Amino acid sequence: MASPAVASALENVQSAPTGDKPSQYTSILQQITSSTDNLSENLSAYARSLLDDSIGIVQLRPLLAAFADAFSKVSDPEVRIEVGEKVVSLLQSKGAGQYEEQDTTIKEALADAYERTEDFRKSAQVLASINLESTQKNITADDKARVWIRIVRCYLEEDDPTSAFSHLNKVKNIIFSVTDKGTKVQFSAAQARIYDAQRSFLDAASAYYGMSQELVVDEDDRVAALGAAIVCTVLAPAGPQRGKMLAKLYKDERASSLDDYPILEKIFLDRLLSPAEIKAFAARLQPHHLAKTADGSTVLDKAMLEHNLLGASKLYNNIGFDQLGELLGIDAEKAEDYAAKMLEQGRLSGHIDQIDRLIFFEGEASGERKTGHAEGVVGKELRKWDANVMGLAEEVEKVTTMIQNQYPEFYASQVVA
Repeated sequence: MASPAVASALENVQSAPTGDKPSQYTSILQQITSSTDNLSENLSAYARSLLDDSIGIVQLRPLLAAFADAFSKVSDPEVRIEVGEKVVSLLQSKGAGQYEEQDTTIKEALADAYERTEDFRKSAQVLASINLESTQKNITADDKARVWIRIVRCYLEEDDPTSAFSHLNKVKNIIFSVTDKGTKVQFSAAQARIYDAQRSFLDAASAYYGMSQELVVDEDDRVAALGAAIVCTVLAPAGPQRGKMLAKLYKDERASSLDDYPILEKIFLDRLLSPAEIKAFAARLQPHHLAKTADGSTVLDKAMLEHNLLGASKLYNNIGFDQLGELLGIDAEKAEDYAAKMLEQGRLSGHIDQIDRLIFFEGEASGERKTGHAEGVVGKELRKWDANVMGLAEEVEKVTTMIQNQYPEFYASQVVA
């Protein structure tokens, strides 16, 4: 309930001549904001009286703009939330389309209050209700992107990458028209976090690394982005694509000062990682990096197994299932399964002999997905046969040319014959 003084002043203004109402409303608003006593009830009563009054749109808009400005300066988030929810509802019933600018200001201030109380989902929902397709004023791509990226960040704080991704797609459609460099950087940061949350680690690493090179980003944030790029690269599926990202990070002079540089170096140099090194790295990871996958292992477990398998391919020409399982710390069947998947996806080069229970490694992987093991082996043997036939033909031609040069008469007689 509004304080007696404010309630009386609002009652008097309702019966005042229309021409006097703007100045009286302005005076009442100053009276309310000059004190924090009963602030929530007084502001709510003021907004209700203002929107219920019969004054025209021309007079109401500046009064509502003044209220929105005063509301934005309220420091107590609880007061903002209590008043803001009521005012947004009142504007909706009044027809917010007539007061879009004021409605936007109030909703942004309300979203700020929700964020300060860490209710990020509510903040995102309020921001999403802002009309960004206004016919009353020109809303630029920068304005739209700023709101949508803020929504994305709120959903990411709520660990809801699916909702965040749907709003990020809206930004993607207009990002080419955005001129503000800071907004573009925030877009890249949000994109990186979504890729990270969705376990698209190579895409996340690329986005984080791009952020780490942006001069408009604070130095500490650039270093943090570089560290995130290293983590995502380590967790990415082993293979040629990850190898390119590893090389880029390893050659970056800033990387050597980071905690995760030793594991980056070992992975880049295809060295096997010990359980102790993996455990130390795991202690610095975020919860979603340690989430269980379909086979019961974590993302980190899978990444380290694949790396050590790739490392083994550099040490051995061939190895038995049992020996590989012992090397990787898993059973032989699981070792065979991991190797088969990597071979099929083109992330490991070689073939499997299931009769002799051996895996044969054959140099660098192509990165191209294979259509099947048998087809790969047959194709390889055919290429070998073709190469041998070509080599034999070239040698015969060389001998024939030598005979022609040294014994032209004999050569001519043989050709005639």
